[in-house]
Amino acid sequence: MLSWTLAALLAEPRLAGVVVALASGDRQWETVPEMRDPRVRRCAGGERRELTVASGLDALAGEARETDWVLVHDAARPCLRRSDLALLIETLADDTVGGLLALPLGDTLKRADTTDRSVATVPRHLLWRALTPQMFRCGLLRRALRLCLERDRAVTDEASAVESLGLRPRLLRGHADNIKVTNPEDAALAEAILRHSRS
Repeated sequence: MLSWTLAALLAEPRLAGVVVALASGDRQWETVPEMRDPRVRRCAGGERRELTVASGLDALAGEARETDWVLVHDAARPCLRRSDLALLIETLADDTVGGLLALPLGDTLKRADTTDRSVATVPRHLLWRALTPQMFRCGLLRRALRLCLERDRAVTDEASAVESLGLRPRLLRGHADNIKVTNPEDAALAEAILRHSRS
């Protein structure tokens, strides 16, 4: 899966490099051919998402300026379309905040009580499902993550950290096949998506 994800990122010529955050003791990365690409480097991941992303930003110290764009992408999303990545980079190039790939919700949403009984239907017309990559200026993202860490606020995605600064990241419509692999069924679906995209 990491191989597919890295291949999608490395195919974008406007990306200067990729930092991969790894769990301590992870040796499987050694089998991934893309990890030998000179544009790829490693850093230690953290116990929570915000610590992992902060570690990745620290790995760029001395190279990335505060105003440089950084993209954060889940390694568990191997089906990123090159066109979606290009859309993100091109659309946000002059944006004052940054943004993310996302999808407007199509399903009816229910709010449940503690006994798993539906108590309300949630209006969905302004709701989006966040995807990755998410793209922000290096200094801005570092500031946002630092604030969340100081306030002990959990970060579920980088946009939520940036929102804590009172800013409004832009939502760019991605594709539903940019799935996150979290269980065996997702892995089979990702493989089918990737096989179809190559045929």
